[in-house]
Amino acid sequence: MSPDPILEARTLSVLRGGVQVLEVPLLALQAGSVLALIGPNGSGKTTLLKTLACLQEPAAGSLLFRGRPLASRADREAYRKQVTMVFQQPLLFDTTVARNLEAGLKLRGIPAASRLPRVLAEARRFGIEHLLPRQARKLSGGEAQRASLARAFVLQPEILFLDEPFAALDPPTREALMDDLGAALRQTRTTAVLATHDQMEALQLADRLSVLCQGRIVQSGTGPEVINQPVNEFVAGFVGMETVLPGRVTASGNGLCRVAVTGLEVEAAGAIGPSEEVLVCVRPEHVTLALHAATDSSARNRFPGTVTRIVPRGPFFKVELDCGFRLAALVTPRSVEELALAPGVAVVASFKATSVHLIHCSTGASLSRPSALCGGSDPLSVPFL
Repeated sequence: MSPDPILEARTLSVLRGGVQVLEVPLLALQAGSVLALIGPNGSGKTTLLKTLACLQEPAAGSLLFRGRPLASRADREAYRKQVTMVFQQPLLFDTTVARNLEAGLKLRGIPAASRLPRVLAEARRFGIEHLLPRQARKLSGGEAQRASLARAFVLQPEILFLDEPFAALDPPTREALMDDLGAALRQTRTTAVLATHDQMEALQLADRLSVLCQGRIVQSGTGPEVINQPVNEFVAGFVGMETVLPGRVTASGNGLCRVAVTGLEVEAAGAIGPSEEVLVCVRPEHVTLALHAATDSSARNRFPGTVTRIVPRGPFFKVELDCGFRLAALVTPRSVEELALAPGVAVVASFKATSVHLIHCSTGASLSRPSALCGGSDPLSVPFL
């Protein structure tokens, strides 16, 4: 049995201008875990984060910290002294970095003799020991965020809340700081909740993900579960399922389904009965391209197609294809060069049946409406275990 959660939210509701902007029936956070709240701008990530940190009052619902309700103002104030929050923009005092790191300890009554070792230890952890005498307002963006994180860890919080802490940083600075934050979380086993719209940040730092849409948690689970097994079209699109196609199961047996998609058939692992409507989802990194069909391939799905577009995607390229349906593949620059890929080039796209994720759509569910939940139990009731 799982241990009791360090933080639990029950039937949380937040109103803004009389309109409900957040509804969370249940959320439970285990000690030592890192939870990422992901979703597009305006989905409710920051609102939920601030509510969990008691920086925003809910219209209804309750928070329990270590099993005890935060029922009174005194309860919430005591709780806030045991947690801390790091924002997108570092909120540093106009003094030295050392005094910034020391400020929270001083406010909490930690003796001066005990403050210095903790300040030095966290400055060393985040690589800013040499910056301690510097004025905080003269730091670069990356240095200031390092100081902000070090100041948070100095407090040894029960829970660390992080609101888009890397959004304002350039890619190299962001990657280096993500590495250091991940190491700090692992070394200290600090419980944390991270709000981000970047799924790569979430996958690197968090044990579990929660996807928010219009103020509701539509899916929660481990990174691989959410990325590879989205519960609906909205989640599939948000986590990078470039290919999401409506289809109908035509045959099922021996752990495989055949799905009719725009007059063609896709094979998928699964046991969904014939005539059922589904969404066929394929991640672009699971699609392989070749100039000719490979005879020794184990991929059950092979479709001739034509390249329609090539788009740079970080160190890779996204190749869009017309195979009778739209299909996307993620390939290396070397593959683009070796296959001479360009719009109009004919290729064969292949992917395994096990690489296909089927979303079983309930009767009458819209396949084109992102907020439509397709099949399964109500994801709003799933706790973070």
